[in-house]
Amino acid sequence: MKRREYPIVTISPKGERAARTGHPWVYGAEIRAVQGEPVNGELVDVCAQNGAYLGTGFYNDRSKITVRILSRNANDRFDAAFWRRRLEYAVNYRKTVMPGEDFSCCRLIHGEADQFPGLTVDRYNDLLVTETLCLGMEQIKDVLFPQLADILGSMGAPVSGIYERNESSIRKLEGLEQGKGWYPLEGRETPLSPLTEITENGIRYCVDVENGQKTGFFLDQKYNRQAVARLSLGRTVLDCFTHTGSFGLNAARGDAAHVTSVDISAEAIRMAEENARRNGLEDKITYQTANVFDLLTELTNNREKRYDFIILDPPAFTKSRQTIRNAARGYKEINLKAMKLLPRGGYLATCSCSHFMTDELFRDMLRAAASDAQVSLRQIEARQQSPDHPILWNVPETDYLKFYLFQVV
Repeated sequence: MKRREYPIVTISPKGERAARTGHPWVYGAEIRAVQGEPVNGELVDVCAQNGAYLGTGFYNDRSKITVRILSRNANDRFDAAFWRRRLEYAVNYRKTVMPGEDFSCCRLIHGEADQFPGLTVDRYNDLLVTETLCLGMEQIKDVLFPQLADILGSMGAPVSGIYERNESSIRKLEGLEQGKGWYPLEGRETPLSPLTEITENGIRYCVDVENGQKTGFFLDQKYNRQAVARLSLGRTVLDCFTHTGSFGLNAARGDAAHVTSVDISAEAIRMAEENARRNGLEDKITYQTANVFDLLTELTNNREKRYDFIILDPPAFTKSRQTIRNAARGYKEINLKAMKLLPRGGYLATCSCSHFMTDELFRDMLRAAASDAQVSLRQIEARQQSPDHPILWNVPETDYLKFYLFQVV
């Protein structure tokens, strides 16, 4: 290999196998030698023990993921033009898979799936919201963010502000401070408000990019909500873990007879009610602040069969492999009770947004719940996250959302 300008990190055969399959993470435990003096947040070359070049990535010895590979092309130069090409590639992909109105509110950058490790960028009309979980990305954001705004502006999609949501504790592991606030875009005044309105599936929502969950809204369920709407005609719907009401609103717009939307957060219910009024759907939806587990238990004990369509969209019950068993019990409890509550011929929408709750584990849980409920599941659809959250088959961590629609028979 010709002489390179970057320090060299040599990795174990196990690490080499992962790198050769295209996985971008090099764990510290796989590093066998370091040549030169790598600086945290700067670039290093990754090599096999025989000296073969495997890629170039950001180095950070404070992180368990010590190198995040950016490129496997030894001829790449990581200048502003390189990053612009990569940004344009990501944005043009969204223009293709999220056409028309859908492009106005979508994920523009999905971390490793777009070869921007640790970086998320969501678009809500003229506002962008970013989350940066990689030191290397943090150090080049002054190259990335203005260029991204320029690219969108050249497409007729002007950006008035970029809001950074960097509150995750993961930043501590990268040696980064936590916080949030407006990113200063040269030549643009800071927006007066973090509130904006988006339209998804014909439904209008107020999005608070400063205080909303994650970056302000859960964009990954966009087309799953459409699938729910298609099944809702004339049905009495129980929408569990409604958050800001999106599944319930889609069901109501799909001409459900009535929707009951439930969440433990009074603030989430307040926002959901506001979204219902915004869309003229307040007469079709009843909102209830309650613990979903307790509510399902009460309804099951009372043997009530008032709902013929139940939607389960819980938060991630696990964020690590160590807690997967407890998570599986939680998923089984709510699904078992929902299956018992539904009449024969009723419909169930159920999902998990945890990467660690794999599709195989989720399906096994559903089989066990159906067996205990003494029902059969007729699968209508098996779905995943919307395509603006792309899945790289060589990076399993990008495949996280499981969504199933069943008829209970």
